Parts: sequence; C-alpha cells; structure tokens
Amino acid sequence: MAILRLKEISSMSSEDRAKKLGELRAELSRLRTMISAGGAVENPMRVREIRKTIAQVITVENEYKLGIRTNAKDSAKAKPKKPKSTSAKKSKETKTA
Repeated sequence: MAILRLKEISSMSSEDRAKKLGELRAELSRLRTMISAGGAVENPMRVREIRKTIAQVITVENEYKLGIRTNAKDSAKAKPKKPKSTSAKKSKETKTA
C-alpha cells in the first residue's frame, strides 16, 4: 500500500513536493520516537512505506533539477522522432566496398 504513487509525485509542483517531504519526515520522526520510547505502533510497516516514499520524492526532485525528468507536456513537444536506422544502408555500403 503506497502512500504516494510515482505518477502522483511527478505531477506535483516543486513546492508541493517540498511540503509533502516535510510532512513525511515529521511523521517518520513521530513514529521513530514512539518506537524508541517502547510504545506499540499501530502499523510497523508504515515506517518502511514512509522511508520509501521519502526516497521517491527526493529522487524525483533531483531528476527535475538535473533535467533527467521533464514534464510530460514539454517532452512530447521537445522530442522529435528519430528515423529508424535500417539495415539497407549497411548492406549498400558493404556491397560497394
């Protein structure tokens, strides 16, 4: 059971991701405090889910900063389609040589 899906994270704005990251870190801190105090946690797997989601949010944010990941709308316009290379070119070159 994922807290946030990757698609949801990538569709957020940078400010929303930063806000969500703060919320997740606060919740993780609260859960860790409960565990270290010896209290029973309702759902121990929640810690793992929160850690995983924090890592995904940080990764997506870094990908946007580095330019690895772009908005889906921008990438559709920016990427021209490459013509497929055919083996016909290679066979012509080898025949003439």
